[in-house]
Amino acid sequence: MNQHIELMPVDDDRNRQAREAARRRVSWPVNLSPARVSYQSDGHALILGDERSVRRAASALMAKGLATPVLLVTAPLHEEAGGDAGSDEEHEALLAATADLACQSLSRAQARALTIEGYLGHFSVSVPDGDGVLDLARALAERAHFDLILDLAATPALTLELPPPGYVAMDWQDADRDERLEAFAGLVGEFDKPRYFQIDNDLCAHASSGNTGCTRCLDVCPADAVKSHQGRIEAWIEIDPFRCHGVGSCSSACPTGAIQFRLPETARQQDTLLGWLAAYREAGGTAPVVRFAEASDLETEEEAAGHVLDVPLEELGAAGHDQWLTALAAGAAEVRIQRHSRMPERLTRFIDDQLAQAHALLMALGHSADRIVVLADGDSAARDALPLEPPLAQAPPVLEGHDKRRRLNAVLEHLASLGAPDGQRHRMPSGAAYGDIVVDRDACTLCMACVSNCPTPALAAGDTSPLLSFREADCVQCGLCAEACPEQAITLHPGFLANAQRGEREVRHEEPAFPCIRCGKPFATVSTVETIKAKLANHPYFAGDALARLEMCEDCRVKDVWQDMARNPESQLKV
Repeated sequence: MNQHIELMPVDDDRNRQAREAARRRVSWPVNLSPARVSYQSDGHALILGDERSVRRAASALMAKGLATPVLLVTAPLHEEAGGDAGSDEEHEALLAATADLACQSLSRAQARALTIEGYLGHFSVSVPDGDGVLDLARALAERAHFDLILDLAATPALTLELPPPGYVAMDWQDADRDERLEAFAGLVGEFDKPRYFQIDNDLCAHASSGNTGCTRCLDVCPADAVKSHQGRIEAWIEIDPFRCHGVGSCSSACPTGAIQFRLPETARQQDTLLGWLAAYREAGGTAPVVRFAEASDLETEEEAAGHVLDVPLEELGAAGHDQWLTALAAGAAEVRIQRHSRMPERLTRFIDDQLAQAHALLMALGHSADRIVVLADGDSAARDALPLEPPLAQAPPVLEGHDKRRRLNAVLEHLASLGAPDGQRHRMPSGAAYGDIVVDRDACTLCMACVSNCPTPALAAGDTSPLLSFREADCVQCGLCAEACPEQAITLHPGFLANAQRGEREVRHEEPAFPCIRCGKPFATVSTVETIKAKLANHPYFAGDALARLEMCEDCRVKDVWQDMARNPESQLKV
């Protein structure tokens, strides 16, 4: 049941002192020497768009000291350019000022098929050319790549919410044009930034045995920096550190912890939260509210009320519902997520999805969904409001190790002990990493393909007898087990089970072992042997009495083959 804790009279000064005590005791973790990636730009730019705009931009950028750019024209001067046609004198002046620049006109079909790849200092740009592809950097600039791209086309070539560094899309009529051109001209030299993420592919649930499972990180990246790389045999996830903007949503969306945000890592964030809330309580603070916000916003806004503990994130996506629930389980009365006006649409959708998951879990565990809310940009009144209810807990959960799923399960179990779970399965938002599997016992042969493909400990084989067991708390609903099953005997059953049974390992299917007909050693299940015999009954290798080899273990099967060869040397020609 819920613990009803009476709120002490609010003393903002006391809460401020408690907040400062918490910050003094436990500093927010900062990676002082993060791994970095470097960009080298010599300022060789490609400008694309209608001819009038690109020649205007080229003239302006050369005046700012940028190296002679290359022009890629999607509409020539003799075609009308909307309401900004310009005068004949301006046309002549533009042509004269930029006459020495390499310039290529594209057909409409070529403009639609233009391909841009890369990042600051390393862009490749190509268009179809007959039966082949034309590399514009080599063709127009005799270079291996462009360093910068200024896209003035009515429809930008790249429509990403967060385009790669060095690519700038704008309209010549934009009010901030001059400032943006100044910044663009300044992208010359060497630049570096943190390598925000690290990947442990051993934990990744993306692919196995040629099957595709989890794609959550691919779905939430607004920079298109996360890719599925297909090798000769297997696919794996790669993050391009040069295109990555460090939004953090891929790490928060990853259910297994395969992708770790470095600034700081998830486990360090959680441990700091636990330390802050413990120190806040010990210093006499009451009803703390934990607010997740971007550090850059916290630096420019006025200080929040004393009961608000601000978590300074590198990017808002670096904390998901697991972090928010950790704060509640550790003694926060409420959690607030601070939106800002610069959020990419895909990040906004990600935060909304995480909020829906957090609300569903809270209600399943018998708590109010109102304990986690999203704040509108600039809403200081909602930020500083007192919580409507007292904290759920005075003692935090015990979080051990660095396993993301194990820590989350500990948080959920702690919240369950503080609430009133109804024991039922609750619907979760589509794609949530919670659920069960249904095993068709009549179809399952206990081949264990599901176990070998499961990226978590959710599925396991028996130690001494043929059986398949399942622990729901470990299942991330990636679907690799269902994809790998040759008998199509497994079906995913999504939803969160608000019951202690979720954390228990259950036998989903078991059979007696089939003993070898020669030595008696158990080596397979009855159903497996019968299935194999049915499939290979017409195979010449197992014709006649040789069909009995399918009822032998691997050692006895080999012995039987060699004995047959010794008795009948001509049979060697049939092998």
